[in-house]
Amino acid sequence: SRGYLEVSNMFKPHQFGKYYLTERLAMGGMAELFKAKLYGISGFEKPMVLKQILPQYARNGDFLKMFIDEAKIAVQLSHGNIVPIYELGRVDNVFFIAMEFVDGKNLAQVRDRARAQQRPLSMELALYIAIEICKGLGYAHRQTDAEGQALDVVHRDISPPNIMVGYQGQVKITDFGIAKARNKIVDTHTGVLKGTAA
Repeated sequence: SRGYLEVSNMFKPHQFGKYYLTERLAMGGMAELFKAKLYGISGFEKPMVLKQILPQYARNGDFLKMFIDEAKIAVQLSHGNIVPIYELGRVDNVFFIAMEFVDGKNLAQVRDRARAQQRPLSMELALYIAIEICKGLGYAHRQTDAEGQALDVVHRDISPPNIMVGYQGQVKITDFGIAKARNKIVDTHTGVLKGTAA
Protein backbone atom coordinates (compact mmCIF):
# COMPACT_ATOMS: atom_id res chain seq x y z
CA SER A 1 0.00 0.00 0.00
CA ARG A 2 0.88 3.66 -0.25
CA GLY A 3 3.96 4.62 1.69
CA TYR A 4 4.81 1.05 2.72
CA LEU A 5 8.27 -0.42 2.38
CA GLU A 6 8.95 -4.10 1.90
CA VAL A 7 10.74 -5.42 4.94
CA SER A 8 13.02 -8.38 5.43
CA ASN A 9 14.04 -7.90 9.05
CA MET A 10 13.68 -10.62 11.66
CA PHE A 11 10.05 -11.55 12.19
CA LYS A 12 8.80 -14.49 14.20
CA PRO A 13 5.41 -15.93 13.25
CA HIS A 14 2.97 -15.68 16.14
CA GLN A 15 -0.67 -15.83 17.17
CA PHE A 16 -2.59 -12.55 17.11
CA GLY A 17 -6.11 -13.06 18.37
CA LYS A 18 -7.76 -15.59 16.06
CA TYR A 19 -5.16 -14.94 13.33
CA TYR A 20 -1.71 -16.46 12.97
CA LEU A 21 0.74 -13.90 11.56
CA THR A 22 3.13 -15.69 9.23
CA GLU A 23 5.09 -12.88 7.59
CA ARG A 24 5.58 -9.13 7.79
CA LEU A 25 4.85 -7.87 4.29
CA ALA A 26 5.52 -4.17 4.66
CA MET A 27 5.95 -1.35 7.13
CA GLY A 28 4.79 2.20 6.62
CA GLY A 29 5.03 5.31 8.70
CA MET A 30 1.73 4.64 10.45
CA ALA A 31 0.89 0.96 9.98
CA GLU A 32 2.30 -2.49 9.25
CA LEU A 33 1.00 -5.17 6.90
CA PHE A 34 1.18 -8.85 7.77
CA LYS A 35 0.34 -12.01 5.90
CA ALA A 36 -1.81 -14.12 8.18
CA LYS A 37 -3.85 -17.31 8.35
CA LEU A 38 -7.29 -17.77 9.79
CA TYR A 39 -7.87 -21.33 10.94
CA GLY A 40 -11.17 -23.12 11.38
CA ILE A 41 -12.43 -26.64 11.93
CA SER A 42 -11.51 -29.69 9.83
CA GLY A 43 -8.35 -28.13 8.40
CA PHE A 44 -10.05 -24.94 7.21
CA GLU A 45 -7.40 -22.32 6.47
CA LYS A 46 -7.80 -18.89 4.84
CA PRO A 47 -4.89 -16.62 3.89
CA MET A 48 -5.45 -13.01 4.94
CA VAL A 49 -3.66 -9.69 5.27
CA LEU A 50 -3.77 -7.76 8.53
CA LYS A 51 -3.10 -4.04 8.63
CA GLN A 52 -2.10 -2.94 12.14
CA ILE A 53 -1.82 0.61 13.42
CA LEU A 54 1.59 1.28 14.93
CA PRO A 55 1.24 1.77 18.72
CA GLN A 56 2.15 5.47 18.72
CA TYR A 57 -0.73 6.22 16.31
CA ALA A 58 -3.28 4.13 18.17
CA ARG A 59 -3.29 6.89 20.81
CA ASN A 60 -3.95 9.56 18.18
CA GLY A 61 -7.72 10.06 18.06
CA ASP A 62 -7.79 11.60 14.57
CA PHE A 63 -5.65 8.87 13.06
CA LEU A 64 -7.70 6.18 14.77
CA LYS A 65 -10.89 7.70 13.35
CA MET A 66 -9.31 7.74 9.87
CA PHE A 67 -8.38 4.06 10.27
CA ILE A 68 -11.94 3.22 11.32
CA ASP A 69 -13.26 5.25 8.38
CA GLU A 70 -11.16 3.13 6.00
CA ALA A 71 -12.75 -0.05 7.30
CA LYS A 72 -16.27 1.39 7.38
CA ILE A 73 -16.02 2.60 3.78
CA ALA A 74 -14.34 -0.50 2.36
CA VAL A 75 -16.64 -2.98 4.12
CA GLN A 76 -19.57 -1.49 2.19
CA LEU A 77 -17.85 -2.18 -1.13
CA SER A 78 -18.27 -5.67 -2.57
CA HIS A 79 -16.77 -5.84 -6.04
CA GLY A 80 -14.28 -8.06 -7.83
CA ASN A 81 -11.91 -5.15 -8.38
CA ILE A 82 -11.79 -3.98 -4.75
CA VAL A 83 -9.90 -5.80 -1.99
CA PRO A 84 -12.58 -6.79 0.53
CA ILE A 85 -12.37 -5.94 4.23
CA TYR A 86 -13.51 -8.71 6.56
CA GLU A 87 -12.99 -7.27 10.01
CA LEU A 88 -12.07 -4.20 12.01
CA GLY A 89 -10.82 -5.28 15.41
CA ARG A 90 -8.54 -4.81 18.36
CA VAL A 91 -6.29 -7.27 20.15
CA ASP A 92 -4.42 -6.09 23.26
CA ASN A 93 -4.94 -2.44 22.27
CA VAL A 94 -3.60 -3.08 18.75
CA PHE A 95 -6.15 -1.99 16.16
CA PHE A 96 -6.26 -3.90 12.91
CA ILE A 97 -8.13 -4.40 9.64
CA ALA A 98 -8.35 -7.93 8.22
CA MET A 99 -8.61 -8.09 4.45
CA GLU A 100 -8.29 -10.48 1.54
CA PHE A 101 -4.83 -11.70 0.61
CA VAL A 102 -4.19 -11.11 -3.10
CA ASP A 103 -1.53 -13.51 -4.31
CA GLY A 104 0.49 -11.18 -6.50
CA LYS A 105 2.29 -7.84 -6.46
CA ASN A 106 1.21 -4.24 -6.37
CA LEU A 107 1.36 -2.29 -9.62
CA ALA A 108 4.43 -0.32 -8.50
CA GLN A 109 6.32 -3.59 -8.04
CA VAL A 110 5.12 -4.85 -11.43
CA ARG A 111 6.17 -1.57 -13.08
CA ASP A 112 9.58 -1.54 -11.37
CA ARG A 113 10.28 -5.15 -12.36
CA ALA A 114 9.33 -4.41 -15.95
CA ARG A 115 11.69 -1.41 -15.97
CA ALA A 116 14.53 -3.41 -14.44
CA GLN A 117 14.14 -6.04 -17.15
CA GLN A 118 13.76 -3.32 -19.81
CA ARG A 119 10.44 -4.90 -20.83
CA PRO A 120 7.76 -2.20 -20.52
CA LEU A 121 4.17 -3.30 -20.03
CA SER A 122 2.40 -3.86 -23.31
CA MET A 123 -0.35 -1.48 -24.37
CA GLU A 124 -2.85 -4.34 -24.08
CA LEU A 125 -1.82 -5.12 -20.50
CA ALA A 126 -1.78 -1.46 -19.46
CA LEU A 127 -5.28 -0.96 -20.91
CA TYR A 128 -6.54 -4.13 -19.22
CA ILE A 129 -5.28 -2.90 -15.82
CA ALA A 130 -6.75 0.58 -16.39
CA ILE A 131 -10.14 -0.86 -17.37
CA GLU A 132 -10.23 -3.12 -14.30
CA ILE A 133 -9.36 -0.15 -12.05
CA CYS A 134 -12.14 1.88 -13.66
CA LYS A 135 -14.62 -0.94 -13.04
CA GLY A 136 -13.82 -0.87 -9.31
CA LEU A 137 -13.88 2.92 -9.11
CA GLY A 138 -17.13 3.13 -11.07
CA TYR A 139 -18.73 0.68 -8.65
CA ALA A 140 -17.45 2.61 -5.60
CA HIS A 141 -18.68 5.92 -7.01
CA ARG A 142 -22.19 4.53 -7.63
CA GLN A 143 -22.53 2.69 -4.31
CA THR A 144 -25.47 3.57 -2.01
CA ASP A 145 -26.29 2.85 1.63
CA ALA A 146 -29.24 0.80 2.91
CA GLU A 147 -31.56 3.82 2.48
CA GLY A 148 -30.51 4.32 -1.13
CA GLN A 149 -28.43 7.43 -0.39
CA ALA A 150 -25.24 7.77 -2.44
CA LEU A 151 -22.12 7.02 -0.40
CA ASP A 152 -20.15 9.44 -2.60
CA VAL A 153 -16.97 7.39 -2.25
CA VAL A 154 -13.89 8.91 -3.89
CA HIS A 155 -10.65 6.97 -3.31
CA ARG A 156 -8.27 9.96 -3.65
CA ASP A 157 -5.09 7.91 -3.92
CA ILE A 158 -5.25 5.75 -7.02
CA SER A 159 -1.53 5.16 -7.42
CA PRO A 160 0.49 2.07 -8.41
CA PRO A 161 1.17 0.92 -4.81
CA ASN A 162 -2.60 0.82 -4.14
CA ILE A 163 -3.40 -1.47 -7.06
CA MET A 164 -2.88 -5.20 -6.53
CA VAL A 165 -2.22 -7.37 -9.58
CA GLY A 166 -2.75 -11.05 -8.88
CA TYR A 167 -0.77 -13.83 -10.51
CA GLN A 168 -4.04 -15.08 -12.03
CA GLY A 169 -4.68 -11.69 -13.68
CA GLN A 170 -7.03 -10.12 -11.13
CA VAL A 171 -6.69 -6.36 -10.53
CA LYS A 172 -7.90 -4.99 -7.19
CA ILE A 173 -7.93 -1.55 -5.58
CA THR A 174 -6.79 -1.35 -1.96
CA ASP A 175 -6.18 1.25 0.76
CA PHE A 176 -9.29 3.38 1.16
CA GLY A 177 -7.57 5.03 4.14
CA ILE A 178 -7.99 8.57 2.85
CA ALA A 179 -11.10 8.04 0.78
CA LYS A 180 -13.80 10.68 0.82
CA ALA A 181 -17.32 9.50 1.61
CA ARG A 182 -20.52 11.24 2.66
CA ASN A 183 -20.78 9.33 5.96
CA LYS A 184 -17.17 9.63 7.12
CA ILE A 185 -16.34 10.38 10.74
CA VAL A 186 -13.30 12.53 9.92
CA ASP A 187 -13.76 15.44 7.53
CA THR A 188 -10.97 16.84 5.38
CA HIS A 189 -10.03 20.42 6.14
CA THR A 190 -9.85 22.89 3.26
CA GLY A 191 -6.33 23.18 1.88
CA VAL A 192 -5.17 19.83 3.29
CA LEU A 193 -3.48 17.61 0.69
CA LYS A 194 -4.60 13.99 0.76
CA GLY A 195 -3.04 11.14 -1.20
CA THR A 196 0.29 10.68 -2.88
CA ALA A 197 1.74 14.04 -3.87
CA ALA A 198 3.15 12.78 -7.17
